[in-house]
Amino acid sequence: QVQLVESGGGLVQAGGSLRLSCAASGLPFSLYGMGWFRQAPGKEREFVAAIIRSGGNAVYADSVKGRFSISRDNAKNTVDLQMNSLRPEDTAVYYCAAKRFGVSDNFGGYDYWGQGAQVTVSS
Repeated sequence: QVQLVESGGGLVQAGGSLRLSCAASGLPFSLYGMGWFRQAPGKEREFVAAIIRSGGNAVYADSVKGRFSISRDNAKNTVDLQMNSLRPEDTAVYYCAAKRFGVSDNFGGYDYWGQGAQVTVSS
């Protein structure tokens, strides 16, 4: 049974930082590209960042480029999202997702999803 479990969400003031972590189990982690998406109330789920299987390359949404950083540890089966200079518009539920062999900025292309972690940024 595949499980993706996010942790590290919470409440932070604008300008602050949070680090999300996603622990994967039940799948050959190194064969999966990993992504982070987010969904704010009343809005569609949107792409945040993704990292390839080896961790050697990553892609980011323009809205988070330069502020967020994605990384992975294939020995620990984890993928992290370091979020700096947070803004109120970053408030959303953040989801970790796994895509066999590749990465995509389209949420429809992912095979497995976590349950989500709430991030709230106050102004």
